[in-house]
Amino acid sequence: MPPVVEDWRAVPAEWRGGAVALGNFDGVHRGHQALLAQARAIARPRGVRTVALTFEPHPRAFFVADTAPFRLTLPPAKQRLLARHGVEATLAQRFDAGFAALSADEFVSEVLVRGLGAAHVVCGYDFTFGARRTGNVERLRELGARHGLGVDVLEPVTHEGEVYSSTRIREALRAGRVREAAQMLGHDWSIEGRVEEGDKRGRTIGFPTANVALGEHLRPRFGVYAVRARIAGGDGRSLAGVANLGKRPTVGKLVENFEVHLFDFAGDLYGRTLDVELVEFLRPEMKFTGLDALKARIASDGEAARAILAGGPAA
Repeated sequence: MPPVVEDWRAVPAEWRGGAVALGNFDGVHRGHQALLAQARAIARPRGVRTVALTFEPHPRAFFVADTAPFRLTLPPAKQRLLARHGVEATLAQRFDAGFAALSADEFVSEVLVRGLGAAHVVCGYDFTFGARRTGNVERLRELGARHGLGVDVLEPVTHEGEVYSSTRIREALRAGRVREAAQMLGHDWSIEGRVEEGDKRGRTIGFPTANVALGEHLRPRFGVYAVRARIAGGDGRSLAGVANLGKRPTVGKLVENFEVHLFDFAGDLYGRTLDVELVEFLRPEMKFTGLDALKARIASDGEAARAILAGGPAA
């Protein structure tokens, strides 16, 4: 994994002179990928690094502390995706009160020029920066010229007239349209979390499940999904399965759970991290008359998921 630092004052000297991609990069979707490609295209002929400057926590979470979970990618997954698209080093700037108070001028002079030693920056058309978001792309160009900093502004990246955006991807996921979200992302959307102790009810009815922590991930539509999962630190195999996201009304639970049943898998997953890709939405969450009805529906959900993951029609 490429190196990551969390404060602009701690950036290593060897990062200086790089081409820096600016943004939150939540989801690292196709629009972000175009921006990263532009940064790479600038960096490579010069023999310098492609660097990403992003922010943790997401500024939205900093300014609205009680906001509902909305993240498409948590830091580990984001770093892997950035690396996949050519980023060689990341400043995951700690977004706190001190950083939020920096003026637009200070963001450029201190963070970009003094801290990163950037030779060139690339950002989207709607990038804003500085206290109270007083900086915009026009201001960035002006300040860049003053400091000898090259600035490229990427115009909206669209598909069929619609701009690729994290907001649109969130809307699709909240509606259960995971294939639409995947098209905008350029990859299946996943939930990555630690497997926690559950009530072990699944194994008593013949369908053992891994209870995966949701953390700060966006909550997609409650219901049942065909999924593929990988075990962190494992052999890299993709494991087919079916998952339920919701509050399990049949068993009287009112707490959100993400339960993943992996087909043809036997092993202890407690304490391991699973990266679970949502491939297809099968049905909304339902309340059944009893455990026998629940078992029958889980079995049919599993058959439908197997067919989808094998490339065939849903059962």
